[in-house]
Amino acid sequence: MDLFTLVNIIILLALLGVLFYMQKKHVSFSKRVLTGLGLGIILGVVLQLIYEPASETIIMTNDWFGLVGSGYVKLLQMIVMPLVFISIVAAFTRLEKSSNIGKISGLVIGTLMVTTAIAAAIGIAAAAGFDLKAIDVAAGDAEMTRGEELETSLTEVQSTTIPQKILEFLPANPFLDLTGARATSTIAVVIFAAFVGVAYLGIKRKSPEQAAFFQKMIESLHSLVMRIVTLVLRLTPYGILALMAKTVAGSDFQAIATLGKFVIASYAALIAMFLVHLLILTIMGLSPKQYVKKIMPVLVFAFTSRTSAGTLPLNVEAQRNKLGVPESIANFSASFGITIGQNGCAGIYPAMLAVMIAPTQGINPLSPSFIATLIVVVMISSFGVAGVGGGATFASLIVLSTMNLPVALAGVLISIEPLIDMGRTALNVSGSMVSGLVTSRTLGELDTKTYRSDEAAADSMAR
Repeated sequence: MDLFTLVNIIILLALLGVLFYMQKKHVSFSKRVLTGLGLGIILGVVLQLIYEPASETIIMTNDWFGLVGSGYVKLLQMIVMPLVFISIVAAFTRLEKSSNIGKISGLVIGTLMVTTAIAAAIGIAAAAGFDLKAIDVAAGDAEMTRGEELETSLTEVQSTTIPQKILEFLPANPFLDLTGARATSTIAVVIFAAFVGVAYLGIKRKSPEQAAFFQKMIESLHSLVMRIVTLVLRLTPYGILALMAKTVAGSDFQAIATLGKFVIASYAALIAMFLVHLLILTIMGLSPKQYVKKIMPVLVFAFTSRTSAGTLPLNVEAQRNKLGVPESIANFSASFGITIGQNGCAGIYPAMLAVMIAPTQGINPLSPSFIATLIVVVMISSFGVAGVGGGATFASLIVLSTMNLPVALAGVLISIEPLIDMGRTALNVSGSMVSGLVTSRTLGELDTKTYRSDEAAADSMAR
């Protein structure tokens, strides 16, 4: 470790100390999260001005910063599968009417599908409005290599038939899926938990005493898991500071400037879709201002970490404690939102790429038939997209190959992928929370008092 790296680490520790001092002074959780974001950006910009992004000092510094940032993400990922499983089972043990599960699942998935279709339409409009074309983007060695990797990945995707893809959702080995070993592990765990829940309902009718014992056991495990969630969430401001500093310090701003038109178009589409989320809530009679204020810490973390799956614990907590969504619905919407109907990764991004690449094959991307087909393909392909970095690439491979478009041209965007992925992930998480709100509002189960209340009460959890 050189002297400059040591100085950078000391500065990070000092800034972490500032956040710790704010926590001791009982500054609200949201303010500490935003402070961590701001301090991380400032530190990253300063490091950018002093060092080159690819310098040895930055590489070593980011490696140490990763102890805090990436370490925090790993702790969140640690509790994702236990949280999904125990929360879904607990939803069954607390059910008054078993028929509600079908309604909840249908409304959540339906909302995710509809919003993904809207996101695809917005992506098409953004690509056309900014006149984005793949042939206008220069490809260097890194882009060419990335294109070759995508073609290799496409071969693996195309070799899997639709029935085989559906079978991947089923938990052949639930213990393997509880480790998160597969891209579809989250959905598989949800399915396994649902089987356990249905079995519980059957036992409840035939052997109430055994069912009561199982319910108490699940309640105890649920309390334990939620306590672990609370302990991890308290580290959020520190993790965000380190993650943002690492991201900004290591970003190639020259490449970003070169592809600035695509970056601007992408964020214009992401912001437009977020406004659609707010419009949906307005139509449902809910205040968009309250929504933005209460979910901002969750979106900030999703933005900096680039992982929808890692954001799941924050997602569930925000829906339950801040938005007034019942626990059963929050668990379903957050869990399904990880791999189904991601508005950013599976909606906007593949649609934009298809519109950009279509002219290279002599296809008019604005023809009604092309647009309609693309939106349908995007909706269908949004099932099973992994809630981690790279999920958008997987979705794009499916969409482009289905539309008979070359996938290698998507590699020209590799240099700005991280920057765009930050916004996409935040939109994904917002989409899952909107599906929870729409579902609970439709079923008349939303706690509107909690939704309209000040955030201060909910903040006490993370102090």
